[in-house]
Amino acid sequence: MYDSIRPGQIWLDTKGERIQAHGGSVMYLDGLYYWYGENKEKTTGKNSVWHWGVRCYCSSDLYNWEDKGLIIPPEENPASSLHPHSMMDRPHIIYNQLTRKFVCWLKIMHPDGTQTVTILTADHILGPYTKVREGLRPLGMNAGDFDLAVAPDGKAYYYFERVHSETICADLTEDYLDVTGFYSTHFPHPGPPYVREATSHFMRKGRHYLLTSGTTGYLPNPSEAAVAETWHGPYQVQGNPHRNDPSNTSFHSQISSVFKVHGKKDLYIACADRWLPEYTDLNYEDYKKGYELLFHPEEEKRKSLEEILRTENMEGQWFRDNEQNTAIADYVWLPLKFDGETVFIEWMDEWKMEDFK
Repeated sequence: MYDSIRPGQIWLDTKGERIQAHGGSVMYLDGLYYWYGENKEKTTGKNSVWHWGVRCYCSSDLYNWEDKGLIIPPEENPASSLHPHSMMDRPHIIYNQLTRKFVCWLKIMHPDGTQTVTILTADHILGPYTKVREGLRPLGMNAGDFDLAVAPDGKAYYYFERVHSETICADLTEDYLDVTGFYSTHFPHPGPPYVREATSHFMRKGRHYLLTSGTTGYLPNPSEAAVAETWHGPYQVQGNPHRNDPSNTSFHSQISSVFKVHGKKDLYIACADRWLPEYTDLNYEDYKKGYELLFHPEEEKRKSLEEILRTENMEGQWFRDNEQNTAIADYVWLPLKFDGETVFIEWMDEWKMEDFK
């Protein structure tokens, strides 16, 4: 039994097995917390398995998590976006009061570089889920990492990375199964590693916050916080919220979502993945230049991965996303702190909910 949060340490479920809920989110329902995410138990880097479905866990105290199984299992059909070889990432589930359905959006990366969305619905967060859309390109764009958020009036919003370009905030239709066509753009960049991804939205005291990461694959990088008065902004960038982080890697992690703890006055938790726990000796500067060269906006200055590894004396293993053992990825859960409207995150080896009002 756990009685505290220990960021970066191996976290086991109540059966004594590694928790597999990566790129995940937490939802509070009827007195219980549900933590769901990518099941990476078979993604060892030595096979072609990218995921093994979406797994969900349940807890009453946020320390001890019971495995509720695969709520969205992988599919055998090689053409399915849910096939284990399909690059499915970052499930996000929201509840629609109008249709009384739980709606799950999944990001799908395709071999040709395009990125689409698969949408499923269910009557309960634990499923069973029915696939209702596949191959959706919202607004005709390649849609990368994202978050879904619901306003008190039931209107929903979709924050996503327009791949290697900018951040989009798009209104969802009433049934949450598509976008309306109305959207706003934010944080434009010429390319990785500066393009913002892994967007996490939360609200506090009437303000909208976005926490994002840069684009360096599974290698971590400095996060960025931004705040606005409305869903569509404009957003004021506050900078890197991770204080006293000499590696400039967001404490070797990438935030996937933020949630407010029920019953606490002002406790928000940033849920992050430490995708590569074997490489916590790396500093952002070790590979920043490599991504600048790999995605340089001027074609004549762009270099192939092989050229970068050779000319920059970079080790190839941790620079190749598809060869990583994410089955052993850990979690970095830390409380958000605030100085006025400015959000920041400080490292804690161990912390408890009871320490917060």
